[in-house]
Amino acid sequence: MQSNYGVPQLTLVSGKGSIVKDSDGNEYLDFLGGIATNILGHAHPAIIAAVSKQISTLGHVSNFYIHPGVVALAENLQSMTGDSGSRVFFCNSGAEANEAALKLSRKTGRKRIVATQGAFHGRTMGALSLTGQPAKRDPFKPLLPGISHVPFGDLEAMKRKINRKTAMVIVEPILGEAGVVMPPIGYLKGIREICDRTGALMVLDCVQTGMGRTGEWFGYEYEGIVPDVITLAKGLGGGLPLGAMIALGRTSHLFAPGDHGSTFGGNPVACASALAAIDVIEKKSLLKKAQIHEGLIKSELTKLPGVMEVRGQGLLLGIVLAEENSSEVKDALLRAGVLVNSPSPSVIRIAPALTVTGKEVGKFISIFSKVLKENSHG
Repeated sequence: MQSNYGVPQLTLVSGKGSIVKDSDGNEYLDFLGGIATNILGHAHPAIIAAVSKQISTLGHVSNFYIHPGVVALAENLQSMTGDSGSRVFFCNSGAEANEAALKLSRKTGRKRIVATQGAFHGRTMGALSLTGQPAKRDPFKPLLPGISHVPFGDLEAMKRKINRKTAMVIVEPILGEAGVVMPPIGYLKGIREICDRTGALMVLDCVQTGMGRTGEWFGYEYEGIVPDVITLAKGLGGGLPLGAMIALGRTSHLFAPGDHGSTFGGNPVACASALAAIDVIEKKSLLKKAQIHEGLIKSELTKLPGVMEVRGQGLLLGIVLAEENSSEVKDALLRAGVLVNSPSPSVIRIAPALTVTGKEVGKFISIFSKVLKENSHG
């Protein structure tokens, strides 16, 4: 393999629920969830059954034809948006979903785009152009022109930058890769109002916050707004590659035949997995459980010396450390049998499966407390 990922620390060979096992037989509590992707954990019986049944009947059809699963999944997503006129384009990843949104915005006849500093929207050239992280962007310049990045959470900066030449504004409800950063209350609502005045499309990148991860289906609902476009991936496929770009209201018919496509988008097997995941989330009330786990994790970890705050929603949380030693803490957690990651020098990010149990949450809190104490330099 190429060296773009460096040398991985583990070889994982199996998993069940929130527990994974490496090639040496060691077990780990998976609190990263495939970077917020394994929404029902590993080897969930409902996903195994749905995928096995689907692969035994119809594996792939391409975009020349339709199949029942993709229609059912589109109907599910349409229902979640609350807009019966919304329309779905399926792809395979978050970057592809954001590429589709970018192309859709060009159909308005406008070309300028506003994004935020610190945002992560993908690594393909269009999505990378939207991404607000210079370290990821700079080696690949020149990128797409006409894209401005303003500070995340700064509504005044948005007001100054968005005008009637702006095709779209793209923003994450919570900055994930930048360290699970929440915007101020009213921020998304304010952007919605600016977009209404100027005619710019409001695109919400819900790739990381979507599919119940925050305790809501998409992660923006608390603001009481309706975006023009929603992009999804990660948890959508229940662990399989699947992305979606949902266009609502006036944007739903911007794409015409031939404007965009994806050979594997809406694959029957991935759709079967997604439908099974949604069904389990609904029947097991996992949105509510995510909120309960959030409350417990925040209340317990914020008591610890060395923890400044725990930010985020549901089971997408950033543990902000008093010291800039998150990489050291992440490695110590790995040795103690817990998988997390460190998106910034002082933040540990966790994104466990929505099926994580109260006992597993308690175990994580206990191990984290011990590891943090042992790795404090104060």
